[in-house]
Amino acid sequence: MRVNVTLACTETGDRNYITTKNKRTNPERIELKKYSPRVGKHTLHRETK
Repeated sequence: MRVNVTLACTETGDRNYITTKNKRTNPERIELKKYSPRVGKHTLHRETK
């Protein structure tokens, strides 16, 4: 049930990270605060298709 998802930065739009999530327990899109190298600080990253 775990699927790979790509996380994109909300400020730059860069797809910086790949992680996994359980579709059964988290059917909605995930949002995590991760480091964005272009901005140089932690920003909100959202799951993309």
